[in-house]
Amino acid sequence: MVLKVALVDADELVVRGVAAMLQAQGDGCQLVDLGSSSADIVLCDTVATSRGQRRVARLLEDARVGKVVVYTWNFQPWLAGELIRQGASGYLSKGLPAAELVSALRAVQGGRVVVAPDRRGLTGGNAWVGQAEGLTAREAEVLSLIVGGLSNNDVADQMGLSINSVKSYVRSCYRKIDADSRSQAVLWGLTHGLGPGSHDVRAEPEAAQRRERPA
Repeated sequence: MVLKVALVDADELVVRGVAAMLQAQGDGCQLVDLGSSSADIVLCDTVATSRGQRRVARLLEDARVGKVVVYTWNFQPWLAGELIRQGASGYLSKGLPAAELVSALRAVQGGRVVVAPDRRGLTGGNAWVGQAEGLTAREAEVLSLIVGGLSNNDVADQMGLSINSVKSYVRSCYRKIDADSRSQAVLWGLTHGLGPGSHDVRAEPEAAQRRERPA
């Protein structure tokens, strides 16, 4: 299925780079010009300014636009929750490799909200951030979404969990990283490079994943 992607507020270098990455992946993602075509996903570069947020709001109201994703070098994970509550479907770093960018776009197309920094070099092999402290991959996923600014209810909706299950994961995370509050947990996550997209649930053995799933 062809996925039409448009870029706005991007310079020529970024446009050419994204076009090359999408073409190289061969996954049916096509870069289009929003001036002459509709788009399933619009990648918009914005920063922490009211002007940038108004730009996102205008795109969300544009009938030619399916979903809006913030795509930026100025990656600030604490802004993700605010922009997602505004209606954005993702917050992506321009440092993402081509395969991860396409994977994120396909996830957005499928209805997920994706927050993905460039994490090359932060974790190696099948590890995930927080593993050394005893966090399971599922707990790291919950914590990463909290770092991204999502509420417990938002996390429950995105992960398909009950609110009580999310609260249980949060309490377990706090205990393992020695945090007494949400702000401390967010600070821990930021200083350890944690954010949505940093974990890899596939890294856990299948049996362990089954134990993590709530009944």
